Parts: sequence; C-alpha cells; structure tokens
Amino acid sequence: MKDEKRGNRRLVARSPNWTPLSEFSTMENGLLFKKRVGLVKCFWRRRWAVAVWSIGFSVMALWLGCQNPKQAQFQDQPTTKTPVILSPGDVIKLSFPATPDLNQSQKIRADGKVNLPLIGEVIAAGKTLLSFQNELARLYKPQLRNSEVVVTLESGIFQVVVSGAVVKPQKLQFDRPTSVFQAIMEAGGVNEFGNLKKVRLIRTVNGEQQSQVLDLTPTLRGENTQAFYIKDGDVIFVPQSPF
Repeated sequence: MKDEKRGNRRLVARSPNWTPLSEFSTMENGLLFKKRVGLVKCFWRRRWAVAVWSIGFSVMALWLGCQNPKQAQFQDQPTTKTPVILSPGDVIKLSFPATPDLNQSQKIRADGKVNLPLIGEVIAAGKTLLSFQNELARLYKPQLRNSEVVVTLESGIFQVVVSGAVVKPQKLQFDRPTSVFQAIMEAGGVNEFGNLKKVRLIRTVNGEQQSQVLDLTPTLRGENTQAFYIKDGDVIFVPQSPF
C-alpha cells in the first residue's frame, strides 16, 4: 500500500503537465504587468493624440485670425470734390442778386425744412446745393421778376462717433471734409492697446448698417495713401491689438 502511494507520487512528480504553484503566481503577475503596461501606453497615446489635435486647432485658429477679412467696399465714397448733401443742422446762405432785401441765412431744422419768405416751408435736407438752388429759382419765379438765387453752405456739420481703443472715445462734429484718420486723431489717437490695422467703419446705407475694415498703419508710418472721408452718422471703431 505504501509502495503504491509512493508510485503515485513519483508519477505526479514526473507528469509533464504539472506546474508548481510558484510558477503559476509568476505567470499571473507577468500577465497583470503586461496589461498594466498596455493600459499606460494606451492612456499616453490618447493624451498625445488629444494634445496634437489641440495644438493643430490652435494653430489653425491663429492662422485664420491673421488672415485679412473680406472687406465690403462702400459705394459712392465721398471725396473733397463730392457734392455736398444738405442735412439738418446745416446753415445755408441765400443770395438774391436782383432782390438783395431777401438775402438771408437759415439753419435747416431737424425736420429737414427751412421757412423762406414768399414761398413758405421748403424741404432742403437730402438735396445738393445745386438741386436746391434750382428748386428755389422755380418756386420764386411766380413771385419775382428775376428769380435768380444763389445757395451756399455757410457751415455744415458732420457727426461721427469714434469708439474703441482711443484716448477719448466720443461723438465729434466737423464742418469740413474729414478723413477717418483725422477723426481718430481728433479723438486723441489710439491708446496703448489700439490697433490701426483693422479699424472698422460702420455706415448706414439705405437703412442698412454696413461696415468696412481699414488699414491705417501705412498712413501712420507716413506713407502716401488715399484719404477715406467720413459721412454724417458714421461710427469708427478702433479694436484692441491681440498681443
């Protein structure tokens, strides 16, 4: 009986499928270690992927931000030779060569009208000096033998708002043709954060607000540039520099 048990033990000890418990433990630890290493590698791969994508999107956003935006060009941009359009607040002088007693100066009211002798109220705002002059000659023709009249502008007012990164943001009034650059300088110029490269001009055209971006840095550097003149009611916004 004892010999039989000893034989069985020898068979078990010599069996090729038999593995000591210590070897099983070592194998399990090795598998766990490999799994952990794999998880760590996967984690860092994902972190690197997220970082690379983040950097890529940041670079793309910066590149897009540095591109010049598409600019809407205003039609009928005023110049020093552009005919004056009368507006409320303008002071006009009427001269009658044949009837000097009718000579006078009047300020166009807020409703755009003036009250003239013999013919009463007449709408002046929105008309050029020449067209208003021709209209008055026609209206005075039944009243005067010589209805010749000369209309001149004594003082015209342009109101603009200059805001953003300027020293003195405010509403300004001008009585002569003024450029956007001159209006900004009248507001004290740009402050330490101002950026003249992307000055935005907002203008109301046919009841719709439109904007155009202007680069005024060449003017500041002293280069010869085409002056961009303001219109009554314009809004000039100077943005801050991104850096």
